Amino acid sequence: MGKIDPTSPVPKYFQLRGILLELIDDAELPVDAPIPSERELCQRFGLSRMTVRQAVDHLVTEGRLYRVPGKGTFVARPKIEMPLRLVSFTEDMRARGLEPGARDLDHRTVQANANLARVFGIPVGTGVHVIERLRTADGEPMAVERSQIPATVAPDLLDTPLGDASLYDVLEKRFGVVFDAGEQTIEAGLADAADARLLDLPRGSAVLLLQRRSFMNGTCVELAVSTYRADRYQLRSALEIPRRNHPASRR
Repeated sequence: MGKIDPTSPVPKYFQLRGILLELIDDAELPVDAPIPSERELCQRFGLSRMTVRQAVDHLVTEGRLYRVPGKGTFVARPKIEMPLRLVSFTEDMRARGLEPGARDLDHRTVQANANLARVFGIPVGTGVHVIERLRTADGEPMAVERSQIPATVAPDLLDTPLGDASLYDVLEKRFGVVFDAGEQTIEAGLADAADARLLDLPRGSAVLLLQRRSFMNGTCVELAVSTYRADRYQLRSALEIPRRNHPASRR
């Protein structure tokens, strides 16, 4: 176990946070294992209880630890990296060795308003299928997905039982819809009462709000607006260094 460096400019609570993360990442503290008590951490590292609690509070907020009243603080399951590519939830979970699942919340056909008509390039009043599902991984609720698809693209989609199937697979195999491009925005948000209940979260918990447009041959054929648990997902992206234009040397 690491040590606290009293001469370091890094705050002591942040040093302790790093030590605990190393123990978690090295599996010395496995998932659902209790961490040492605040009293033990104080004695082991020569820290005040306030400093220890600050470090633990940070890890709880980050979703790396969780508290059980009357029992202690435990190691949470690692977060899932949110894919920054066009892939179905089902495919993504299976690639991670998790069993994807779904519960049908609602499906209906609505008339396109001005906004949907603009997104899909269809006349106002055209039918648009709306499919709402709760998505799970190994039985744990992960996201509430709400997909909107023009009825002309998949006429009898709502008559097709989805179950735990991938919507993208159904669209491809039954209707010949193959997405070849997409764009996605991700924002921080707070879970409303309905989504919090579905995701097994306290009302007002942090969530990730996703809006995705999926295209086929340059035409948008799906608009998905989804709510993902922020305590189970993290974002990772490669950073590119912009090339600098050097002025030509003067002769």
